[in-house]
Amino acid sequence: MKVLWHGGTIYTMAAEGERVDSVLVEDGKIIKVGPYEELKKIADAEQDLNGKVVYPGLVDSHMHMIGHGEKLLRVDLSKIESAEEMKERLISETATIASSEWFIGEGWNENNFPDRKIFHRHELDEITESPMLLKRICRHAILANSSALELAGITKDTPDPEGGVIVRDNDGEPTGYLLDAAQDLVSAKVPEVSVAFLTRALEKSVDDLLSLGLTGAHTEDMGYYGDYSRPLQAFKNVITKKRKFRAHLLRAHSEFEKMMEGAEYFEPFIDPGPMKIFADGAMGGRTALLSKPYNDDPSTSGVAIHGDNELAELVALARKYDEAVAIHVIGDLGLEKALDAIEAHPVPKGKRDRLIHTVVVREDLVERMQKLDVILDLQPSFVTSDFPWVVERLGEERMEWSYAWKKLLDSGLICAGGSDAPIEEVDPRLGIYAAVTRRNPYDAHEGYLPGEKLSRFEAIGLYTSGSAGAICKEHERGMIKEGFDADFTVFDRDLFEGSEEQLLEAQVEMTVVAGDIMFQKAGKVHS
Repeated sequence: MKVLWHGGTIYTMAAEGERVDSVLVEDGKIIKVGPYEELKKIADAEQDLNGKVVYPGLVDSHMHMIGHGEKLLRVDLSKIESAEEMKERLISETATIASSEWFIGEGWNENNFPDRKIFHRHELDEITESPMLLKRICRHAILANSSALELAGITKDTPDPEGGVIVRDNDGEPTGYLLDAAQDLVSAKVPEVSVAFLTRALEKSVDDLLSLGLTGAHTEDMGYYGDYSRPLQAFKNVITKKRKFRAHLLRAHSEFEKMMEGAEYFEPFIDPGPMKIFADGAMGGRTALLSKPYNDDPSTSGVAIHGDNELAELVALARKYDEAVAIHVIGDLGLEKALDAIEAHPVPKGKRDRLIHTVVVREDLVERMQKLDVILDLQPSFVTSDFPWVVERLGEERMEWSYAWKKLLDSGLICAGGSDAPIEEVDPRLGIYAAVTRRNPYDAHEGYLPGEKLSRFEAIGLYTSGSAGAICKEHERGMIKEGFDADFTVFDRDLFEGSEEQLLEAQVEMTVVAGDIMFQKAGKVHS
């Protein structure tokens, strides 16, 4: 059936300011755009937009969909603003759990605390004897109490694992603060959650994403929940012909070969992505790998998750299967090592490698990236989360090429926009606002590194054409054009007009995937 969408403002995002009068959709595809009076003659039905504003479907280019659902289901610590408040919350939440039951908290962030306190395991022991695991907001560090450390076998004599750090006190005793690969020692002891729980978390996540105007996401969940078949089954349980959503699955290097040889998907709504690799850690825990020591802790330059040879071998393994890689790089040395491996093993024709985050770069590294088939997977909200404290971490001299979204975009590199949820808030309005203003909502200053602000067209483009380009689908998604997928995000107002705060205040009216309304403000449509 041919359905004609009309009666509103329809931005194609093919060029700044370009609009069309109406869009004719059939079998999930845009078959024609043009004047309403002309297209209504061949339409079987009409969808009146009643003055609303349409954009190509917004896609989050990097998040953890199941993790986002877990955050919605579990104890969320991300908005707590003091150590005292966090302690009170933990006491309340653990009051009724059994001594053998694990307590898991999501998203604590000491940079939100006036004293930037990081809890010691003995302080957590006073709260509960139950094994406790608290995930830092970056997911590159955890806090564990003594019960959890004991179950993991971590003692004074336990060596740091490769790619990780067991933080210790002056006597060499573990404090309960575990960085990067060290956190796996505790995480491995947490009882495996059921596929039913993963399904419930993913249902919660997808419904939330649709309500926020997201038609798809590039998501990293394969490798966190045991064998890949478990989270993959959850995706198949949730994303169906009735609940449409486009999930592009990054495949953890630990699961990659098994997935290449045995995984089945549900394309075009669940499709396979590149091999995911971590080159370094995160800025918050000083594990992002820098070419020079941290300004506020000269004893460290960060953590390399893999040795140079191992990183190159992982890239070579992906190439064996004619696949791209997606490498997490936050520090400039982490980026340099990733580029070394990619240059040694070029990406197959028709594929693009993905460099996730690319927070601290250098001009010489930009020149190298320009010669490669790579895309940059940016998270605009990192600016509002990391400033101003990150200046202490890096020092002023490194700031010119840090969080440099405008320079990276102007260099001609394809840039996509994501949230890294549940690490950051998933709402794309917040990401777009952060890219445009470089400040927290309703702050009055000119923005952090204001020269790196993006125009509204550039910012929205990160989540439309940018996300499409990240998966080599720029010729079928990310714009409203003939032959493209009929994925639309419909707002109640024009994001290109009015104050910058309009970006935050805009309300999602409809989310449309493959021509079908999956969310409507009055309520969910799918069943």
